[in-house]
Amino acid sequence: MSTTPTRVFVARLLGLDVFDPLGDRLGRLRDVVVLSRGTQGAPHVVGIVVEVPGKKRVFVPMTRITSIDQTQVICTGLVNLRRFEQRGAETLVVAEMFDRRVTLRDGSGDATIEDIAMDQHRSRDWFVSKLFVRRGHSLSPLSRLRRNETLIIDWADALQGPRTEPQAATQFVANHEDLKPADFAEALQEMSDKRRFEVASELQDERLADVLQELPEDDQVEILSALDVQRAADVLEEMDPDDAADLLGELPSAQAEELLQLMEPEGAEDVRRLLEYDEDTAGGLMTPVPVILPPEATVAEALAHVRREELSPALASSIFITRPPLETPTGRFLGVVHIQQLLRYPPFEPLGNLVDKNLEPLSDQAHISEVARTLATYNLNSLPVVNDTGRLVGAVTVDDVLDHLLPDDWRAHDGEAPIRRLGGRIG
Repeated sequence: MSTTPTRVFVARLLGLDVFDPLGDRLGRLRDVVVLSRGTQGAPHVVGIVVEVPGKKRVFVPMTRITSIDQTQVICTGLVNLRRFEQRGAETLVVAEMFDRRVTLRDGSGDATIEDIAMDQHRSRDWFVSKLFVRRGHSLSPLSRLRRNETLIIDWADALQGPRTEPQAATQFVANHEDLKPADFAEALQEMSDKRRFEVASELQDERLADVLQELPEDDQVEILSALDVQRAADVLEEMDPDDAADLLGELPSAQAEELLQLMEPEGAEDVRRLLEYDEDTAGGLMTPVPVILPPEATVAEALAHVRREELSPALASSIFITRPPLETPTGRFLGVVHIQQLLRYPPFEPLGNLVDKNLEPLSDQAHISEVARTLATYNLNSLPVVNDTGRLVGAVTVDDVLDHLLPDDWRAHDGEAPIRRLGGRIG
């Protein structure tokens, strides 16, 4: 390891590319794993956590690291691509140690850990050596003058070590605010139940709703049931109606009814309608809030509607044309305008001139097999769903069908873990 510096700060490594000896990119460094040695000294650095393609996180032991600096990390040998699972005695530096408050041994008050340095010893093993901290509050008048001062201290200078207080859930949420809901949900699944509830309680209602929709049903139920009942109802209102209905369908009927009573009447009405359908029907799969416009609306108006950030790509692919009222169940269903058609006509062209009248809507009682077959036959992203009077009641998207057809635990299923060159997790 002649090219490796003897000291590196963890924060400067985050997001760095990790390469194999041939120069192929393995992934990005996301965390560092340390092992406490109790009273025998500073924690031993045993490996790094690398996010590989597919957003999966794997473990690379320090014994496989041949070079590490502020620009890249190079490893050698085979890396086991099984998903990283934290062991009981291990600590994640970024996820668990950053932003912890510690007491300074010199009596000058508290401080918050903002970064951690690790050194390589002559034995070639790596150990935590220094803490970069920011002073907090103190009863000492002199120390109060130095509030927000930053300094680098030895590991031993933090009284009882940095495990005295866990990282605040609020800080974890702030540090991961840019994660996509699916990736945040994956991070939640790796936490203990207690930690998961703490983090979930700190999320804004809209963010929590987005994350819940990416979790397995059992986890959704556990988190929702742990919330105050009014907050649970508020989160359900922020969820897509079809996802809210699926979640309520997993709860005891009395609990589901209580939550529906606390929801806003308009949102609760959409969810109640969905709960009336069998889950294997188009009505049970659909969303009741697709993009719906009258035939007099223009191409420009339609493009403005499908630009909405909250729309999924599948829902944004089609505009459903109906007579008023435009809320489901609508007036008479007239047909569909596909987004590609919008791009071929001038902005002021009425949508009524572009309607695809050859696409037959699905009955709300159609079985999921018919839904899947129709989507596949015509290479569509979404299909209109009508009731027995010809009124549009919703739309089924291809992702709705996939979510229903895949196993219940598909989000937690990795399949076979491939092996990249030699070796695996050590230590």
